[in-house]
Amino acid sequence: MNGALGTLPAELAGKTVTPDDRRYRMLRSTYTTVGRPAAVVLPESAGDVAAALRLARETGLRVAVRSGGHGLSGSGTNEGGLVIDLSALHKVDVLDRGSRLVRVEAGARWAQVAQTLAPHGLAISSGDHGNVGVGGIATGGGVGWLVRRYGLTVDHIRAVEVVLPDGTFVRADAETEPDLLWVMRGAGAGAGIAVAFEIEAMEVRGVGYAQLVAAVDPAGETLRRWAEVMERAPRELSTAVMLASQGTTTAAFVTAVVSSDRASVIRDAVGPLLGIGDVTAQQAHIVPYTELVPPHHQHTNTGQMPASTTNGLLTGMTPDAARALVTASAAPDPVLIQLRSLGGATHDPAPSATAFAHRHQNTLVIASAFPPDDRATLAAASTPLARHTDGAYVNFESAPDEATFAPPAPASPTCGSATTPTASCAPGRRSDRRPDRSHRPRAPRHPLRATIPLCSLHPVMEIHASGSSTPTADSSRCPPGSRRSPSGPGQTPGSGGSPYTTPQDATHLNRAASGALCGIGQV
Repeated sequence: MNGALGTLPAELAGKTVTPDDRRYRMLRSTYTTVGRPAAVVLPESAGDVAAALRLARETGLRVAVRSGGHGLSGSGTNEGGLVIDLSALHKVDVLDRGSRLVRVEAGARWAQVAQTLAPHGLAISSGDHGNVGVGGIATGGGVGWLVRRYGLTVDHIRAVEVVLPDGTFVRADAETEPDLLWVMRGAGAGAGIAVAFEIEAMEVRGVGYAQLVAAVDPAGETLRRWAEVMERAPRELSTAVMLASQGTTTAAFVTAVVSSDRASVIRDAVGPLLGIGDVTAQQAHIVPYTELVPPHHQHTNTGQMPASTTNGLLTGMTPDAARALVTASAAPDPVLIQLRSLGGATHDPAPSATAFAHRHQNTLVIASAFPPDDRATLAAASTPLARHTDGAYVNFESAPDEATFAPPAPASPTCGSATTPTASCAPGRRSDRRPDRSHRPRAPRHPLRATIPLCSLHPVMEIHASGSSTPTADSSRCPPGSRRSPSGPGQTPGSGGSPYTTPQDATHLNRAASGALCGIGQV
């Protein structure tokens, strides 16, 4: 490796940041990793990306590519190499509202995408944090808050604009370079640098957003009941479960998103979750999709969240698997365990339809550990968990290897061709994406928040609807003996010390006497 930049190509003048530039400290790192690259290039076009690759070849500098820098692998930076930062390529355009076709550049953040598409009544099943860049998730898979209703992000990509390693620009779609399109949808990190995507968006406006906290028993029966609920759940419901332990007590913090703004649909979808265990807190909101990936999520990456993370895919939540998850979460050196529901639309495509082959599993298990002993802690916890998994997801893995990503994606018919290098077809390729402990959407802070109580045997769940009119709650539907919560809005979730509920919320969580959810007015 030469390590010297030499003479910059004319195309990169003013777009290359070196350590003596005041911008360098804001561009050197990713969310998980502090980097020390020789330079960071900020291309503004596909031609600039090609020029950056040419510079890397001429100088012998290794290349790191970054879309949002939120990837847990830290592969969006390096030591002494060249970082190609795509943040200046962030345009989002609606190409055809009738067919819902949008063009999104790889450096856009999902918060920006959601904000741009919302006035058109559109959304893309995206990452679950507004700071995540489009490029990494759109080449690796895309497990978001609408995953069971609409599938993965890659399932809706219709074309990809790619700069190949030799600098050639290619637009790949079903008719032109279909094999490159195939590999870019799930294993694209090694095939080239994606600079833009054409994606078929969905008709999405309001969504239901609920949170509940349930006690978890050592045997993991709570997790098994959650998995059973999700297997029977309508596609509109997607959930994430975070396990947290303190002493001998483990709790499941459940976030549920329902792809509907109809109160009755939300009630029917979320209701069964109240039976997974001893629910100690619950609340629900009807919010715009933009509130799931809000602009305030966006921040500068400075290596502020170092962690080691691994994951596995579960087909079924067996008793042994459930027990192993609770044990890992409650160990003396615990790991942060998150469960993401799959199924529904993720099962629709054939395993060979895209380079994301995992189409039969129902749960994504993510395990993270933090310094100073993160690697050892994660290794100790993940070994027993791995016995129950039959695959993994590249975007939630900080140290991928081919054995981890078995079974491999089916081979493309022309893997190894000039436009689809053999290396890019191998499993375990990286993309710039990671989860973090702030991956919980916050409810909106609107001047008027209407409260609609839900009555149940468990604590009262309130549905808050943002809007300009106050809905009427039909309290007559609540059975005798049940109690409604106060009509005023509670504390905004996540605004206090706890990410899910606060002491202020507790004043609105009253015991009721009915086993059915009720009392929802028209929203």
